[in-house]
Amino acid sequence: MFVIDVMSRVPVYEQIIKQVEEQVLTGILKEGDKLPSVRSLSVKLSINPNTIQKAYTELDRRQMIITVPGKGSFISQKAVEVVGASSREKIPELAKIIRDLALAGVTKDEIIRNVNEVFDEMEGEE
Repeated sequence: MFVIDVMSRVPVYEQIIKQVEEQVLTGILKEGDKLPSVRSLSVKLSINPNTIQKAYTELDRRQMIITVPGKGSFISQKAVEVVGASSREKIPELAKIIRDLALAGVTKDEIIRNVNEVFDEMEGEE
Protein backbone atom coordinates (compact mmCIF):
# COMPACT_ATOMS: atom_id res chain seq x y z
CA MET A 1 0.00 0.00 0.00
CA PHE A 2 2.78 2.44 0.89
CA VAL A 3 6.38 2.57 -0.30
CA ILE A 4 8.76 4.80 1.62
CA ASP A 5 11.97 6.12 0.12
CA VAL A 6 14.29 6.50 3.10
CA MET A 7 16.87 8.26 0.90
CA SER A 8 14.39 10.96 -0.14
CA ARG A 9 14.62 14.50 1.19
CA VAL A 10 10.82 14.44 1.52
CA PRO A 11 9.86 13.61 5.12
CA VAL A 12 8.29 10.18 5.59
CA TYR A 13 4.99 11.58 6.87
CA GLU A 14 4.70 13.73 3.73
CA GLN A 15 5.42 10.68 1.55
CA ILE A 16 2.54 8.87 3.25
CA ILE A 17 0.20 11.84 2.77
CA LYS A 18 1.16 12.13 -0.91
CA GLN A 19 0.60 8.44 -1.50
CA VAL A 20 -2.84 8.54 0.13
CA GLU A 21 -3.74 11.50 -2.10
CA GLU A 22 -2.53 9.67 -5.23
CA GLN A 23 -4.38 6.50 -4.28
CA VAL A 24 -7.59 8.47 -3.70
CA LEU A 25 -7.28 10.20 -7.09
CA THR A 26 -6.55 6.95 -8.93
CA GLY A 27 -9.41 5.13 -7.20
CA ILE A 28 -7.22 2.66 -5.34
CA LEU A 29 -8.58 4.08 -2.09
CA LYS A 30 -12.28 4.85 -2.05
CA GLU A 31 -14.68 6.46 0.38
CA GLY A 32 -15.03 4.30 3.47
CA ASP A 33 -11.88 2.25 2.88
CA LYS A 34 -10.02 1.54 6.10
CA LEU A 35 -6.39 2.56 6.39
CA PRO A 36 -3.96 0.30 8.23
CA SER A 37 -3.64 1.01 11.93
CA VAL A 38 -0.78 3.22 13.05
CA ARG A 39 0.83 0.29 14.83
CA SER A 40 0.54 -2.20 11.95
CA LEU A 41 1.80 0.32 9.37
CA SER A 42 4.65 1.26 11.69
CA VAL A 43 5.73 -2.37 11.94
CA LYS A 44 5.28 -3.05 8.21
CA LEU A 45 7.31 0.00 7.14
CA SER A 46 9.75 -0.10 10.07
CA ILE A 47 8.92 3.50 10.89
CA ASN A 48 8.33 5.19 14.23
CA PRO A 49 4.59 5.12 15.07
CA ASN A 50 4.72 8.85 15.85
CA THR A 51 5.60 9.50 12.20
CA ILE A 52 2.59 7.49 11.00
CA GLN A 53 0.41 9.27 13.55
CA LYS A 54 1.66 12.64 12.29
CA ALA A 55 0.63 11.71 8.72
CA TYR A 56 -2.79 10.47 9.86
CA THR A 57 -3.33 13.60 11.97
CA GLU A 58 -2.55 15.80 8.96
CA LEU A 59 -4.81 13.73 6.69
CA ASP A 60 -7.57 14.09 9.29
CA ARG A 61 -6.97 17.85 9.50
CA ARG A 62 -7.28 18.09 5.72
CA GLN A 63 -10.52 16.07 5.92
CA MET A 64 -9.06 13.30 3.76
CA ILE A 65 -9.72 10.71 6.43
CA ILE A 66 -12.03 10.29 9.37
CA THR A 67 -10.68 8.68 12.51
CA VAL A 68 -13.13 6.81 14.68
CA PRO A 69 -11.74 6.00 18.14
CA GLY A 70 -11.52 2.25 18.63
CA LYS A 71 -12.42 1.56 14.98
CA GLY A 72 -9.63 3.08 12.90
CA SER A 73 -9.12 5.62 10.14
CA PHE A 74 -11.23 5.66 6.99
CA ILE A 75 -11.16 7.56 3.70
CA SER A 76 -13.67 10.39 4.01
CA GLN A 77 -16.56 11.23 1.74
CA LYS A 78 -14.83 14.51 0.82
CA ALA A 79 -11.42 12.98 -0.01
CA VAL A 80 -11.59 13.29 -3.82
CA GLU A 81 -12.99 16.81 -3.57
CA VAL A 82 -10.27 17.87 -1.10
CA VAL A 83 -7.43 16.48 -3.24
CA GLY A 84 -8.91 18.03 -6.37
CA ALA A 85 -9.15 21.44 -4.73
CA SER A 86 -5.56 21.30 -3.48
CA SER A 87 -4.39 20.20 -6.93
CA ARG A 88 -6.12 23.15 -8.56
CA GLU A 89 -4.15 25.45 -6.27
CA LYS A 90 -1.04 24.36 -8.23
CA ILE A 91 -2.26 26.03 -11.45
CA PRO A 92 -0.42 29.32 -10.73
CA GLU A 93 2.76 27.28 -10.20
CA LEU A 94 2.15 25.56 -13.55
CA ALA A 95 1.67 28.95 -15.21
CA LYS A 96 5.05 30.07 -13.84
CA ILE A 97 6.72 26.92 -15.16
CA ILE A 98 5.17 27.48 -18.60
CA ARG A 99 6.37 31.10 -18.55
CA ASP A 100 9.90 29.96 -17.63
CA LEU A 101 9.86 27.35 -20.42
CA ALA A 102 8.69 29.93 -22.95
CA LEU A 103 11.45 32.32 -21.88
CA ALA A 104 13.95 29.48 -22.30
CA GLY A 105 12.83 29.02 -25.90
CA VAL A 106 10.43 26.09 -25.56
CA THR A 107 7.62 26.58 -28.06
CA LYS A 108 3.91 26.57 -27.34
CA ASP A 109 3.56 23.51 -29.59
CA GLU A 110 6.21 21.61 -27.59
CA ILE A 111 4.46 22.41 -24.31
CA ILE A 112 1.04 21.44 -25.68
CA ARG A 113 2.46 18.21 -27.15
CA ASN A 114 3.91 17.29 -23.74
CA VAL A 115 0.65 18.08 -21.97
CA ASN A 116 -1.23 15.91 -24.49
CA GLU A 117 1.28 13.06 -23.99
CA VAL A 118 0.69 13.13 -20.24
CA PHE A 119 -3.07 13.00 -20.70
CA ASP A 120 -2.73 10.21 -23.29
CA GLU A 121 -0.57 8.18 -20.87
CA MET A 122 -3.15 8.67 -18.12
CA GLU A 123 -5.97 7.51 -20.41
CA GLY A 124 -3.92 4.42 -21.26
CA GLU A 125 -3.61 3.57 -17.56
CA GLU A 126 -7.36 3.52 -17.04
